Amino acid sequence: MLINPVVEYYSDLAYGTALVLYLIAMVLHAVEYSVGRVPVTTAAARVAVEGNGAVATLAPPDSEALRGKPERVGRSAVALTGLAVLVHAGSLALRGAAIGRVPWANMYEFISAICCVAVGCWLIALYRQRSAATLLRRLGVFVLLPVVVLMFLGGTVLYARAAPLIPSLNSYWITIHVSAAITATGILLVSGVASALYLVGAPAGSRIAARLPDITTLDRMAYRTAVVAFPIWTFAIMAGAIWAEAAWGHYWGWDPKETCALVAWVVYAGYLHARATAGWRGSPAAWINVVGFAVMLFNLFFVNIVVAGLHSYAGL
Repeated sequence: MLINPVVEYYSDLAYGTALVLYLIAMVLHAVEYSVGRVPVTTAAARVAVEGNGAVATLAPPDSEALRGKPERVGRSAVALTGLAVLVHAGSLALRGAAIGRVPWANMYEFISAICCVAVGCWLIALYRQRSAATLLRRLGVFVLLPVVVLMFLGGTVLYARAAPLIPSLNSYWITIHVSAAITATGILLVSGVASALYLVGAPAGSRIAARLPDITTLDRMAYRTAVVAFPIWTFAIMAGAIWAEAAWGHYWGWDPKETCALVAWVVYAGYLHARATAGWRGSPAAWINVVGFAVMLFNLFFVNIVVAGLHSYAGL
């Protein structure tokens, strides 16, 4: 299979451009986060007693009274993030066109696709929660930080030139199984960030926590994204087992990556159960979610790069 070097070049150029745009958007989000007003998040804090004894309700965070320069900076950051994810998706499409296959056959491509899904998930969550957009935008810097770090690593130490699929990957299952794994991992990145910030925001009196959305909002975002990702991750494991039977003659061989994927599934099942169980809601459930994403990262990096197994497709 011939590789189109011109298309590959433009794919790499779009990848680098998206990374720069994400970095600028992250800086703009950081500016809004650091200089913006502390959000009013409780009903009690939104009510003030006037001198004559009358009760006056303070303006909510999304009102025109609070829309100053930080507000415009935050909106610019979201717009720039939207542009970046379009350029990013374009880089993936060009990568696939350069070689005529799906663009997630090695670590560079896999990480790029995960980050694209994560940012897309973040923007969808922000759009669906328009009533609390000002509060949720403050999470932008924390969502984009791991994306920028992962894409920097992907574009440097993990970069691989476009190449044909190795024989063991040359199957239609790579489109089904790997795309499901990418989608679930990208969504769970957003969920993991929300739970980590929940743990930061739970203690009262922290300056960092004061500028975050209330912990109820963080908990809701972590839970809802995990609820979407969990069945996709379940499907990815099942599809992988079917592919393994076709390729290696057995559904499950306790390969390191299979084992880590199953451990992650168990942890996330535990999180969803804990989140719905009295006594485990709040910080205990958030810790389980953070542990789950830590297992996902371990599976992504350590198992793919360090441990030798049937899933050693890093392309390094």
